[in-house]
Amino acid sequence: MKKRITSMLILVFSLVLVLAGCGNDKASNTQKQEKKDKEAEAVSGASKTSYTPYEELKESYDIIIVGAGGAGMTAALEAKAKGLNPVILEKMPVAGGNTTKASSGMNASETKFQKEQGIKDNNDSFYEETLKGGHGTNNKEMLRFFVDHSASAIDWLDSIGIRLNNLTITGGMSEKRTHRPEDGSAVGQYIVDGLLKNVQEKDIPLFVNADVKEITEKDGNVNGVRVLFNQTDEKAIAAKAVVITTGGFGANMEMIKEVRSDLGDYVTTNQAGSTGDGIKMIEKLGGTTVDLDQIQVHPTVQQDESYLIGEAVRGEGGIMVSAEGKRFTNELDTRDKVTAAINELPEKAAFLVFDAGVKSRVKATDQYKKMGFVLEGETVEALAEKMNVSADELTSTLETWNSAVKNKDDQAFGRTTGIDNDLSSAPFYAIKIAPGIHYTMGGVKINTNTEVLNKEGAPIPGLFAAGEVTGGLHGENRIGGNSVAEIIIFGRQAGVKSAEYVKAK
Repeated sequence: MKKRITSMLILVFSLVLVLAGCGNDKASNTQKQEKKDKEAEAVSGASKTSYTPYEELKESYDIIIVGAGGAGMTAALEAKAKGLNPVILEKMPVAGGNTTKASSGMNASETKFQKEQGIKDNNDSFYEETLKGGHGTNNKEMLRFFVDHSASAIDWLDSIGIRLNNLTITGGMSEKRTHRPEDGSAVGQYIVDGLLKNVQEKDIPLFVNADVKEITEKDGNVNGVRVLFNQTDEKAIAAKAVVITTGGFGANMEMIKEVRSDLGDYVTTNQAGSTGDGIKMIEKLGGTTVDLDQIQVHPTVQQDESYLIGEAVRGEGGIMVSAEGKRFTNELDTRDKVTAAINELPEKAAFLVFDAGVKSRVKATDQYKKMGFVLEGETVEALAEKMNVSADELTSTLETWNSAVKNKDDQAFGRTTGIDNDLSSAPFYAIKIAPGIHYTMGGVKINTNTEVLNKEGAPIPGLFAAGEVTGGLHGENRIGGNSVAEIIIFGRQAGVKSAEYVKAK
C-alpha cells in the first residue's frame, strides 16, 4: 500500500514538473517573441541600414558631404556618377534627416507622369504660383532653375528606382503637380529608403554619429572638415570640396527666438538634428545668410507629439472645422494664410475632417491612426460626439461641402483645388490640429551652381550647399511639396558642380 502511494506521489510530482516546465517554456517563448517584436519595432526605417564601420574611415576623399538627408545622398550619388570618391558624414545615429518627415509629395511640372495622366501643366505656371506663394520675394534666378529642372529630377529618381507617379495637389497650386509614391504613402521615408539603397549599391561610404564641427580651409580654399565621431574621437579629414546639406534650424529654439521671438511657444515638427550647424559653420568661414527670420509655421500639426499632418489629406478632399463644427477658411490656401485663419479662432486650434475615401488615397493616415491621433465614427453624428462638437453643425457643414464638390463651386470660401472628392464614405475621421514650426526658409546664400557666396557675393572656393540649409528659393512662404523638390534638384546640382570643381583643380 505504501509503495502504491509512494508511486502515485512520484507520478503526480513528475506531472507537476512537466507541466511547470511546459509553462516555463511557454513563458520563455512568449518573452522571447516579445523581445523580438520590440527589437523589430525599434529597427525601423533608416535604422535598418548598416552604415560604414568607423574602422574604414580614410584620411581624405574627393568630396565630403555633410548631412545624410535627401540633398546629401542625392549629391553623393551624382558625384559618384561623375567618377569621384565622395563620403557622407551624418551627426545623427541614422540617415534621413528632415526628409524622413516629409509626407505630402514632391512638386514638379511638365513631367512624364502628368502627361500620362492627362494633366496639362507648364513650368511658367509653376514659377508664377511659387512666386506668388512667396509674396514675390523669392530669388527669381534660383526659382527659375528650380522649376525648369523639376521634371528631370522626377525622371532621375525614377531611373534609380524611386517612382513618384501618384499625383495630388497642395495649397497655392492650381494643378496636380505633387508627386507621391504609387501607393499614396508618405514621400519622405520612401525617398530616403530608395536613396540609401542606391548609396549602398554604389559603395559610397556613409558614417553616422559623425558630428562635423568645422569646415577647414587653406589659402582661401576649403580643404576638409574637423569631425567628432561618437562624441569621443576627433579627426581632420581632407577633401578638395565640401558640400553642406545639414538642413535648417527648426529644432533649435534658441536660434529661432533670436530671429523670431514670437514663435518661442510653438511646437516644432523638425527632427532633433535640425539645429543650424551648417549655417553657423558657413558664417564662420565668411559665408552670408538670407531670410533667416522667414520661418514657416505649418497649420496642421498634432500638438501632443509635434507631428505633421500632411497637406495631402486636404489635397484629397479633407476639410477643417472649428470647435463649433464649421468651416472657417479655404483649406488649400497658402500655409501662412491657413495658419493665420486657425490662429484667429478662439481656441487657436481646429479639426481636420476626412472620410474613408481620403483615408484610402492617403496612406499616411494609417500612421496617424496607429499613433492614436485619429478620432473615428461610423456616422457623422458619432464622430461629432467624439469631437465634442455640435452634430447638427458638423452634419450641415459636410452637406454644404459635398454640395460644393458636386457643383465644383465653394461659395463659402472659394476653394478651387482638392474639390474632386466629397466626404460621404463611412467611417468618418477627425484629427485635432494647430500650427507648429515646420520649416526655415532662410539660410546661407548660394547661386544656381550651389556655390556658397561670401558677403561680396563671390563663391567661396570649394564650398557648396543644398537643401534647407540654404535660403532665398522660397521667399517669405514655402509651397507644400517644394522642399522635397528642392533637395533633389539642388542636391543633384551640388553633386555635379562639386565634381566639376574637383576635376578642374
